Amino acid sequence: MDSTNILGFTAATLTTFAFLPQVIQVWRSRSTKDISLPMLITFIAGITLWLIYGLIVNAAPIYIANAVTLVLNLAILRFKLKYG
Repeated sequence: MDSTNILGFTAATLTTFAFLPQVIQVWRSRSTKDISLPMLITFIAGITLWLIYGLIVNAAPIYIANAVTLVLNLAILRFKLKYG
């Protein structure tokens, strides 16, 4: 693995797992009142496009990170819709 991919995977890991504490907090508290639904939907749309882009250009750091980020944010969206 070259230094460019190492840099990409490091950045991807940090930005992706930054959402994990939020998912845990929402799951524990069952509260999403401070999370904006329009922002969340817009962000999920952007993540989906980045995932597609990463697949098209075959950039593993981009598509792996965005796939994980998408799953985490879909979990937050599920909680938002369930607990509002």
